[in-house]
Amino acid sequence: MLELAWLILVFPALGALVNLFVGDKLGERGIHVVASGMVVLSFVVSLGLFFGLAGLDEHHRTITVHLWDWITVGSFHAPAALLIDPLSVTMALVVTGVGALIHFYAGGYMHGEQNFQRFFVYLNFFILAMLVLILSNNFVGMFVGWEGVGLASYLLIGFYFDRHDEAYGHYADAGKKAFLVNRIGDFGMMLAVFLIWTSVGTVVFGEIHDNAGALSTGAATAICLLLLLAATGKSAQLPLFVWLPDAMAGPTPVSALIHAATMVTAGIYMVARTHFLWELAPAAGSLAAWVGGLTALMAATIALTQVDLKKILAYSTISQLGFMMLGVGVGAYAFAIFHLVTHAFFKALLFLAAGNVMHGLPGGELDIRKMGNLRAKMPTTFLLFLIGASALAGLPLLSGFFSKDGILLHVANFNILLYLIGLFTALLTAIYSFRAVFMAFLGEARDQNIHEHAHESPAVMTRPLWVLAALAIVGGVLNLPVALTMEHYLEAAVGVPAFHPDITMEFVLLAVSAVVALAGVGLAYGRYLKDPSTGVGRISGGVARLVSPLELAARNKWYVDEVYAAWIVSPLLGLSGWFNQVVDQGVVDRAVNLVGQVNLSLGGSLRNVHNGLVPTYALSLFCGVVALLLWFVIGG
Repeated sequence: MLELAWLILVFPALGALVNLFVGDKLGERGIHVVASGMVVLSFVVSLGLFFGLAGLDEHHRTITVHLWDWITVGSFHAPAALLIDPLSVTMALVVTGVGALIHFYAGGYMHGEQNFQRFFVYLNFFILAMLVLILSNNFVGMFVGWEGVGLASYLLIGFYFDRHDEAYGHYADAGKKAFLVNRIGDFGMMLAVFLIWTSVGTVVFGEIHDNAGALSTGAATAICLLLLLAATGKSAQLPLFVWLPDAMAGPTPVSALIHAATMVTAGIYMVARTHFLWELAPAAGSLAAWVGGLTALMAATIALTQVDLKKILAYSTISQLGFMMLGVGVGAYAFAIFHLVTHAFFKALLFLAAGNVMHGLPGGELDIRKMGNLRAKMPTTFLLFLIGASALAGLPLLSGFFSKDGILLHVANFNILLYLIGLFTALLTAIYSFRAVFMAFLGEARDQNIHEHAHESPAVMTRPLWVLAALAIVGGVLNLPVALTMEHYLEAAVGVPAFHPDITMEFVLLAVSAVVALAGVGLAYGRYLKDPSTGVGRISGGVARLVSPLELAARNKWYVDEVYAAWIVSPLLGLSGWFNQVVDQGVVDRAVNLVGQVNLSLGGSLRNVHNGLVPTYALSLFCGVVALLLWFVIGG
């Protein structure tokens, strides 16, 4: 199977091409079967690769599958080759496995859409680009996939390019915003690759690893800071996170795919893949940890104030990506990838359950202030959403509990202040997760019209979610010693962690995290479901009053978009307007128009000579002869 690894790329590419050229003849069902089936086949190949690696000795689980010589210019060489190791195979399993479930769900969600064919072509292309990113054995191949997911996200976020509403504005603008903000990070990625090439003389990951000792601390730090800029854009960290909430303008399956299994995890994967460079640049790693911690905290405060169900989940994604960045920043690469995996399970589940809510309410309503008691009309969706929210909140024994607290365990050894920030963010996570559950599904119906018309989604949209729900519940087993210890499995790709906590410390911190998660659920219960006159209600009300001075800023997303608009967007628009008027119209257009006017004037003058009259031509001939005689006389 290792020799057939290239098939993992062929299947989604084939699905996109088949649906592109003959999809109109296949019909909705045929398009859906082709698109979903190809991703399933890629998942099967990924499973084969996983078992193929598992059968090898742990020191020989890095295989390069050379496809062809791609770019060779002088001493520069970038092959088309696949890097098959525990990290890339783990990512491939997540991308194809969760991606296949999202494809299944999308068939029901997008039923009847006018551009059904175009949607699934884009979706298969997205999977293909992400697989190229994670499987390439060199930076140039990774960058091709990196840009591919950027293009695919632009196409999918702006899928409804002809729509606009109050929440998202013009949907096409959301796609452009994602594309432009990510270009900033891509600039950092390109500079990092250039610096690596000039410093090490290669762009192949294995060769960079073998020659990393030749890098000075300054060069390694510069490279990692540029890679951090790239990860900040793609994985929505401060200050380049602003594109991700607007990405909700795309169809819900797109939100699940972007936020759970593909694009936003690319930056985390890239840092983990280049861990050997970060080990040479501790200052860059420390900065990455602080960026991740502050991103997690800021996004959690915003999620706590949002009323759009999908935007709550969007800011939750940013917060959880902050946890992952915090993990790789402190060197807990395996736990960051572990959280990436479990997050894919429960966040895809939450987004698709939110899609069920949107599908089952009139007008696609997403405002949780208009919901309430949806459990009575959508019991299946309620249970699915509850499981996802519990895993996100980090309730004990669910997947999010093990992965998130594994990161916090390493952070506690790195910096106690960062640990407290992470712990407080975990508290906020539990509160906003169950705020969404309580306001949307429990309590009294706030809008009777919405409640009366609410209905459960069809089986085609709920069955894939049960698989995700099961994974969200038992996903933590992946890192338990009794099963497959993911940390040990990934060591061949991301190195052995520098910190090994003792068992007492581990149990104490796990207990603290469990208490914090349960406290967050209790505070949400008292604030959003319980009578404020009761004991729990009074406690929650007191906490709410304590933080109320910050609520307005958090509701307005800490005014980051407004700062960008005032200090970057408006000046650039003003500069472009001035350039258009002064340079483009005043100089370039006038110069072009002047050339045209001169030619017209000359043409008008010469037109009088060519009037068809014999005396005029005779005079012209006479003048020519006189001019020639004068030339010869003067010249002689």
